[in-house]
Amino acid sequence: MSEVKVNKISPRTGTTFTIGDSGDTVTTAGNISALNITATNSLTVNGESVTSANPTFTSISPDTITNAQTSITITGSNFVSIPIVEAVSTTGVITPADSVTFNNSTSLTCNFTLTTDGTYYIRIENNDGLAVRSSTAVLTVSDAPTWTTAAGTLGTIQGDFSGTVATVVATSDSAITYSETTNVLTNASQANCSLNSSTGVITTTDFGGSSTTATTYTFTLRATDAEGQTADRQFSLTSSYAATGGGQFN
Repeated sequence: MSEVKVNKISPRTGTTFTIGDSGDTVTTAGNISALNITATNSLTVNGESVTSANPTFTSISPDTITNAQTSITITGSNFVSIPIVEAVSTTGVITPADSVTFNNSTSLTCNFTLTTDGTYYIRIENNDGLAVRSSTAVLTVSDAPTWTTAAGTLGTIQGDFSGTVATVVATSDSAITYSETTNVLTNASQANCSLNSSTGVITTTDFGGSSTTATTYTFTLRATDAEGQTADRQFSLTSSYAATGGGQFN
């Protein structure tokens, strides 16, 4: 069963409404300035079918954003131009979208600025009053990781050194995982180091591996928080080798 709603229409004298499966009819005897009708399953006005259906919610993308204004795409069905779209916090606070673009009946593009971290339901209301709210809090607002360690050189290390080389640090509102996006730092043929994914500590058992030449190794590390947000930063480490051998003058 579904409801068909026609809100605040202004029928002229003799307009005939056929309401519901029973075929009951109502004919206006005079002009009416405004009329609200709710019919079950169907509504026909002067022989023409009037259809209306609840919007449905399927998904959003992205589903995790920061506090800055961000564009998200909502997919579903039965959207009518242009609906009201709101983010409803699990605490009950309602924030309307900054803007809503009606792409088509199954897609909306909305800009949101949500200054409070948390999780949010998405509510969509068509201009006929029919609405839907996501069944779960589908949108997460969270601070992205921020690097504390400055970009650039992490120092000069003696070639063949064994031990802790450096420690990189990033902060977030949730646990951070560190990884390398390049193939330099943890490559045995290059810097020959290990990166602790939990602590950001860089260690080696033989810095520079088989190399005997001073080399600068440039690499990019990524900090990823529990919500899947990332921040990348480029660093470098340089190897050094002391002079060996000797000379004799006669």
